[in-house]
Amino acid sequence: MKSRDTSLRIKRFAAEEKRRKVADIEQMIREFEHMAMELDRQVQAEEERTGIRDKSHFAYSTLAKAAAQRRDNLRASIANLQKTLEIAIRERDDAWADLDKLTASEAQRDFDRMPRRSERESSHIVR
Repeated sequence: MKSRDTSLRIKRFAAEEKRRKVADIEQMIREFEHMAMELDRQVQAEEERTGIRDKSHFAYSTLAKAAAQRRDNLRASIANLQKTLEIAIRERDDAWADLDKLTASEAQRDFDRMPRRSERESSHIVR
């Protein structure tokens, strides 16, 4: 009984850990998207300030170039995180499915061990 309880706790811990991992990745994606939007605003503001929007122009702002490069890097990171998120969601769902199966089998095992009504009545008669 103790080993089954331990097994159940371990499975539950693993499932919760997978849930936390998914939440962390989703939070990182939201933060990166927010930072990318901020960098977009910086690029637009710098282009407005200088009046040069052509990136190939010799006098294009280095600040705008750097902000655009950081924004592009963030977008690439977001794409990678979304792939990682898909995998993490599958792992989380699998972990919860395993936990549900184990919980159901434990409940069935406990139910099978309970004495039936006819068994209880017959034990009273024997006494």
